[in-house]
Amino acid sequence: MTQIKFGTDGWRAIIAKDYTVANVERVAEGTAQWMLKKGMSKAVVGYDCRFGGEMFAETVVRVLGNYGIHTILSKGFVSTPMISLATVKTKSDMGIIITASHNPPSYNGYKLKSSYGGPTIPSEIAEVESLIPDTAIESLPSVDELKSSGLLQYLDMEQMYIDHVLANFDMKLIHGANIRFAFDAMYGAGQNVIRRLFPEAVLLHCEYNPSFMGQAPEPIGRNLKELATLVANDKSIVMGLANDGDADRIGLYDEDGRFVDSHHILLLLLYYMVEYKKMTGKVVVTFSVTDKMKKLAQHFGLPVEITKIGFKYIAEIMTKEDVIVGGEESGGLAVKGHIPERDGIWIGLVIMEFMAKTGKSIKQLIQDIYDIVGPFDFDRDDLHLTNEKKLEIMEKCASGQITRLGDRPVIRTEDIDGYKFYISEDEFIMVRASGTEPVLRVYCQAPNAAEVRKILDMAKETLLA
Repeated sequence: MTQIKFGTDGWRAIIAKDYTVANVERVAEGTAQWMLKKGMSKAVVGYDCRFGGEMFAETVVRVLGNYGIHTILSKGFVSTPMISLATVKTKSDMGIIITASHNPPSYNGYKLKSSYGGPTIPSEIAEVESLIPDTAIESLPSVDELKSSGLLQYLDMEQMYIDHVLANFDMKLIHGANIRFAFDAMYGAGQNVIRRLFPEAVLLHCEYNPSFMGQAPEPIGRNLKELATLVANDKSIVMGLANDGDADRIGLYDEDGRFVDSHHILLLLLYYMVEYKKMTGKVVVTFSVTDKMKKLAQHFGLPVEITKIGFKYIAEIMTKEDVIVGGEESGGLAVKGHIPERDGIWIGLVIMEFMAKTGKSIKQLIQDIYDIVGPFDFDRDDLHLTNEKKLEIMEKCASGQITRLGDRPVIRTEDIDGYKFYISEDEFIMVRASGTEPVLRVYCQAPNAAEVRKILDMAKETLLA
């Protein structure tokens, strides 16, 4: 049988190749055995819009039920944050969501959430992995049998999430500000919530389509050209919002149809939480996030912690410390006052509330931040290479061979998770192998987009040489 390993955010594999009912049974049994060892007896289970989601979720329910674990199953598809919230609201021991997040449509996956409503910590994931058996269980109870025995119940987690939004946001203020926006669900699990909260929003790809029209539902600029064009051409639209497949990540556009990356969103969140909500706390971001977050945190006199890549590291700190803003480059962001979880819809609502309270556009708010930390741009190239070439480049980085990027000398290097090569205090290249895909990621920060592109091209030439 296939060896099953969890990556930076759950186990993911290609449907019908390694992601099969039998392998899902194995992962679920490892989860069940671990829960029993910990004295746990109750789990929330759900699935997003991917192919076979309901079937795989029911497989998990049947395995947990086989061990006498009570399960609460979502009514229809849900986002990952809905599962995390439901885990907290129902006082469950674990949450399990069948999703491959932003991966291509051929993938599905399996994420674990803990009782606090965020990703299960790495040490516990390792314990679950160690309990995954080599073979699947031969005989399992049916869903009907579990319902009859009381071990399975259903819950409208989407309604629970909407009720939570209405209790935590000034929706009257947001609606009164007439923030007309366009929303691209990327055929993902956030589609119904936005439709229900904002019937007047301009909607793109808000239909159930497990194929995602062949596009990986990752809310980054190159995947959102239709949204960008719509916002740029329709002057009545002041914001573009997008979510990934399980709606825990955000993509954002300003009123000119310019993509606002996660680095700028994190800065907006921190600025709003401190200046307007008068909150304090620690700032926690992953290694690939802009250094401007450190600068803004220092401006406000707040402590900063840099973690490895993966929101699970941020979530672990959020469960133990007072964190005001946490986030990663890939669009997974969290704020104080919500669960310790990435939530693309929630973050979009925070930005809307910020705009409504100030009467300013996203572009104006970003300029306010630039006045403090200075302007910058950020981009990422994904290099699809052979495994051999990828390992060769990472070895080159590890052995100290990268001393120049083109004609620019490297002045210092950091290696918390991957390698960050600074060519000035405001310019760096970061190199890291993806934990979930056969990809080498190359990131760049520089004062403007033209300089970012130039440095990325220089870096690519140096790395591939």
